[in-house]
Amino acid sequence: MKEIILISGGRKSGKSKFAEKLAIKYKVSTYIALSEKRPNDIEWQYRINLHKSRRPQHWETVETDELINILENKKNGLLIDSIGGFVVKSLPMKINDWEEYKNNLIVNLRNYKKTIIIVGEQVGWGLVSEYKIGNLFADRIGELLKDLTNIANQNWITINGKALRLDDIFIDI
Repeated sequence: MKEIILISGGRKSGKSKFAEKLAIKYKVSTYIALSEKRPNDIEWQYRINLHKSRRPQHWETVETDELINILENKKNGLLIDSIGGFVVKSLPMKINDWEEYKNNLIVNLRNYKKTIIIVGEQVGWGLVSEYKIGNLFADRIGELLKDLTNIANQNWITINGKALRLDDIFIDI
C-alpha cells in the first residue's frame, strides 16, 4: 500500500536515522539525497559519509536537486532526505513561482504510486535570522511542511533522538 510519511525535526534530532529505519520496514530502497554537491565542504562530506554508512549496500542513492524530475521518472519507493534542498532551490523565485513550484511538488507526491518517506527540517523555533534569505527559507519550509502534513498518511517529529507520531496526539488548527 502506498504511504506518504513525513518526518520532521531539528538539527541532529535523529530524523534521518528514523527515516532509514522506516525505509527498511516499508522496503523503500531508493535514497534521494536532495542537495547540491559540496565537494570542498569537509563537514558536509563527513555528514554525507555518516548517512551513507548507515544505509544498506543494495540501496540506490540519487544525489540531485531536481525532485520533481525524480517523482516523474522513478517507479519505486523513495526516501527523500531532505526536503530543505527543494526549498533552497526555490529561494531565488518570486512568490507566485514558489507557489506553483510547491503545488507541482504536492501534485506529484499525491500521484506517486509507491511509498515516499520525506525528511524535513523544523526551523524557526528560536532566533529570527538577521538575513532576509534565512527568514525566507524558514517561511517556505514552514509552509511546505504544513502542506506535506496535510497529504501525509503518517506525520512524525523527532526530538533528542526520540520519534513521536503526531497523528495520534494533535488537533488541526
